[in-house]
Amino acid sequence: MAQKTKPHQTTEATRVGSQKPTSKGTAKRPVVPGRRQLAGAVAMVLFGSFLPWVSTAIENVSGARGPGLWTFYVALLGLAGAVLPAALRRVAGVQAALMAVVCVVLPVWQLVHVLNLVGVGGWMPGPGLVFVFGGGVLAGVAAIRLLRPERDRVDQ
Repeated sequence: MAQKTKPHQTTEATRVGSQKPTSKGTAKRPVVPGRRQLAGAVAMVLFGSFLPWVSTAIENVSGARGPGLWTFYVALLGLAGAVLPAALRRVAGVQAALMAVVCVVLPVWQLVHVLNLVGVGGWMPGPGLVFVFGGGVLAGVAAIRLLRPERDRVDQ
């Protein structure tokens, strides 16, 4: 026998998550501030981890030969944070913050290391280094947005 509910009562399905059914009857994922930025940062870091990090006249040094592998692995951690449900927003924010720290510190360390070894002549930063650094900054923005308390929004 089907149980009837009054319009103001909530069912178990609506209480479990904050997903609201759309007009077609499918549940829509709630908008989480920072999720798209984190996904963009993950894409930048995944792509930049295997591109050349240092370009010289003789050869390009791939990021996969060194710290690019570390940034690749931390990007997978960021990917896990980007797909977490809305209820685990804080966990995703911590993952984004960890990704931001690693993806900013390692390219800066790489630049300082190469500057100490050979100076400023004969090399330049490669596109992979720039992509990873940019992805780290974007992950930091995502972490701030994910960890910031959600303000009361007026739905229009």
